[in-house]
Amino acid sequence: MSLTVRTTAIDGVRLIEPKVFGDARGFFFELWHAERYAGFDLPSHFVQDNVSLSRRGVLRGLHVQHPNPQGKLVQVLDGEVFDVAVDVRIGSATFGQWVGYHLSAGNHRQLYIPPGIAHGFCVLSDSALLTYKCTDFYRPDTELTIAWDDPDIGIEWPISEPILSQKDTGARRLRELRELLPTP
Repeated sequence: MSLTVRTTAIDGVRLIEPKVFGDARGFFFELWHAERYAGFDLPSHFVQDNVSLSRRGVLRGLHVQHPNPQGKLVQVLDGEVFDVAVDVRIGSATFGQWVGYHLSAGNHRQLYIPPGIAHGFCVLSDSALLTYKCTDFYRPDTELTIAWDDPDIGIEWPISEPILSQKDTGARRLRELRELLPTP
């Protein structure tokens, strides 16, 4: 079995395309394989698996945990999302820059978001079921929430009026969180 791992404009963020074996019965692919992923400098140890179900128009993020940063391996099991990673590591050459990719049940893509990178997504299908593996445990007391529409970041979201949680509605701009952000 093989996979394709592509680097992105942000150091450590990887777009992963697993090899899918399909026929008239359906398909098969490996969601994760420690040895194969480690060969691409991806973590081989995760401590928590999460599942998220959201309806069309929901935007979750931008979230980053510091201290106790989490790396995340994200994949859509049903539906489609626009998934975004933002470099919020103070001193990084790509600080404040973002990358975004369409992840769907149809394209089987995964996005690896390393520790220190903020993450968010918006749902483009009627609903979307995501799974993501984490390299550290969720610790709500260390989570930072950055405004999804921060003009200093300038993410080109494919929706204009997202459905947000109370936490995401009250998010602050990246520049207001500078003293709390991680370093590479």
